[in-house]
Amino acid sequence: MNKTIYLVACLFLTLTATAQKVIRVTPDSPDMTKGLQAAIEEARSHNGKAVTIELQNANYNIFRESSSQQLYHISNTTSEKENPEQTKHIGLWLKGLKNITVDGKGAHLITHGEMTSFVIDGCENITLKNFTVTATDPTVPELTVTEVGDRHMTVRIHPQSKYLIKDGKFSFVGDSWTLSEGIAQSYDPEKDITWRSWSPLPGLQKAIELEPNLLRFTYNTKPQATPGMIFQMRDGIRDEACGLIQYSKNVTLEDVHLAFLGNFGLVGQMSENITYHNLTFAPETGSGRTCAGFADFVQMSGCKGLILIENSRFTGAHDDPINIHGTHLAVTDFLSPNEIVVKYMHHQTYGFQSFLPGNEIEFIDPYSLLPLASFKVKKSKMKSEREIIVTLDKSVPDSIRKKPELVIENVTYTPEVIIRNNFFSRIPSRGLLVSTRRKILIENNTFFRMQMSGILIADDARSWFESGMVRDVTIRNNNFIECNEPVILIAPENSRNKGYVHRNITITNNRFKLIGKNAVSARSVDGLKINGNLFLHPEAINIEGLITTTDCQNVIIKDNLIEKSY
Repeated sequence: MNKTIYLVACLFLTLTATAQKVIRVTPDSPDMTKGLQAAIEEARSHNGKAVTIELQNANYNIFRESSSQQLYHISNTTSEKENPEQTKHIGLWLKGLKNITVDGKGAHLITHGEMTSFVIDGCENITLKNFTVTATDPTVPELTVTEVGDRHMTVRIHPQSKYLIKDGKFSFVGDSWTLSEGIAQSYDPEKDITWRSWSPLPGLQKAIELEPNLLRFTYNTKPQATPGMIFQMRDGIRDEACGLIQYSKNVTLEDVHLAFLGNFGLVGQMSENITYHNLTFAPETGSGRTCAGFADFVQMSGCKGLILIENSRFTGAHDDPINIHGTHLAVTDFLSPNEIVVKYMHHQTYGFQSFLPGNEIEFIDPYSLLPLASFKVKKSKMKSEREIIVTLDKSVPDSIRKKPELVIENVTYTPEVIIRNNFFSRIPSRGLLVSTRRKILIENNTFFRMQMSGILIADDARSWFESGMVRDVTIRNNNFIECNEPVILIAPENSRNKGYVHRNITITNNRFKLIGKNAVSARSVDGLKINGNLFLHPEAINIEGLITTTDCQNVIIKDNLIEKSY
């Protein structure tokens, strides 16, 4: 290299390095909530220039009482009835920022009380990396059954699960929360599986402390438990989330350990280009805990661009590890030929703007799930927390306006999806739910003993109202180990067969170790290819017994192998 060019290059690199502002945050207080937010505000003062907020390999305790309290409505969380107060208690609140990196350097962010650990709202080019999120008082307490009698059982409470006994009445307690009833799932440490189950709390008549953390529970009937079983218990109210990304672009989480996701998971809504790389969703090694998540781990609702989830581990949720979908909103009124009122219909999703000027929307028949016509959004405003007034670029034909039921989907906010090189285990439900009309690639993942399907491709407009149709799906090189059946389920909820809801789905070169005889079940698909897969089954069976198709066309099933498993 020419010496002058070399010196200029070195000078450029030096100037670039010095231009990168670093804000170092030392854990110098028992409560670091305000200190972390102060660092974020200092980063704001640099007006979009690249800033790194750098932590240390230490504990940073964040508390509900000193958090940023902001009103947010989050998809798939709670209804107005379940949680009238939608204010979130936020540890790291990033609002309207650009070019910010939070580098934990191995730090632990430890929540105290029910909290939303971070919110990224209206931001661009944000990276969170190299830290662990956990809780001092996980809202999913755990206990292990040591002995079972006809009307009692002896249990050992996990040391991190605090409790209170008063006049024989038992409750788990945390910072600002208690749990004396609720729902449960069970964990079998030998099989390494969880399932939704009987709960030790609702029928509990009396609790007696035999020694610290060793209790006797008495009942009117025989407990539905066996020695060695671990119960994970919670309420059903998702009043906080682990993290929220909304109205943001180019957000990356990498090398982050989510040891406990309180009350809900990581939610992306109305955002573009989200990357999750090398994440761990699992209890910390040596903690003795078996549950990492109150509900879903990842929920992407109404996003666009690329959703990339790779090289990550998903272990110990109470619901689906990954759910990527849009939202069907019901048309409730036509104020004029080009002005409509639409409504959030499912009780757990409402309150945020789902349509921006220039977005493309489609009218969809909720019974056939087929599109009727597309339009552009001129403007949109919230009429209430449930309803949105949307003005379109042209008049809607009478033939559509006169239909008794309609829904719309935001076509612009539908993402391309890549999910690869991940591991899923200890899940009571499905591994993946994915429904988007853009390209979907699911490859090189391992699904270990899902208690429902490994992969579900749905689409509905009358139950969860989670859209939408798929148009290009490749599921390849995955390992499905003893998942419940059907292992891959393609099941749009169309009640009128007026055409094919889904198109162009390829399932190739996967390995299925089966416990049942229903490997793939598909309905309403045009263009289904199932080829080059290996099916392992303890009995002799032919391929026709493993694959079920209903109302499908252009189906190709070839070059699959069936071997006996032992």
